[in-house]
Amino acid sequence: MNRNLIRIGVAFGVALILIILFANQLFFSIQPGERGVIYKRFRGGLDKENVIRQGFHWKAPWNRIIIYNVQKQKEDASMDVLSSNGLEIQVDVTTRYHLIEQKIGFLHNQIGKNYRDRIIGNEVWSKTREVIGQYTPQELYSKERKVIQDEIEKKATKVFKNNFISLDALLIRSIKLPPQITKAIEKKLSEEQAIQQKQYSVKKAEKEAERRKAEARGKAEANRILDRSLTRKVLKDKAIEATEQLSKSENSKVVVIGSGKDGLPVILGNQ
Repeated sequence: MNRNLIRIGVAFGVALILIILFANQLFFSIQPGERGVIYKRFRGGLDKENVIRQGFHWKAPWNRIIIYNVQKQKEDASMDVLSSNGLEIQVDVTTRYHLIEQKIGFLHNQIGKNYRDRIIGNEVWSKTREVIGQYTPQELYSKERKVIQDEIEKKATKVFKNNFISLDALLIRSIKLPPQITKAIEKKLSEEQAIQQKQYSVKKAEKEAERRKAEARGKAEANRILDRSLTRKVLKDKAIEATEQLSKSENSKVVVIGSGKDGLPVILGNQ
């Protein structure tokens, strides 16, 4: 009986020592924002389908746990790319992304832990180079940055998804042209703006001149009609006034009403 107890005690002690010695190989913890997959050395290798969530877990000591950060991440990059005519353009890009949680096993199997260099770095640079290479420096200077940004993001999104990464946003912080090119473009744009302003002023002056001519013609026609009507009226009024005065005169006369031109009275008489 005592021997059995001793054997049990020894076995228990050995087991405890082994557990202590191999605790790191037996137990593991997944922190918030992390997910893991297990590589089973004797049972088919990497288990891509089963993703281990946060918490405290155990495993066989010969198996290995691979842990990935599935939180939203950000990468800043500054890269030199060429425009369509071969000039070097510096582009600063920020990439926001996260690993697709249920696909980290496939990510590890196909790409591995260096996904930042192989996908985030290389593909963003590749797509940026591809899009920027379609434009001249003048177009890059004048084109809305968001248009270029959206083009790059659209191309990169597909590549990221195919590699089990979700692209949340791709932001172009700046597009820097060579100083001499920027200066030349600004000068050209300033000259073009001055020419456009001058053309606008000329057209405006021409339209104003046409308006004044039309206004003058209208006024002249109105005055002509008014003058004609006023002249007739004044003559008639004067004739009536003169008739009234003559009718009051003591001299001998004959007043014929409405017999003259325009209905004016005709005065006949002698001293």
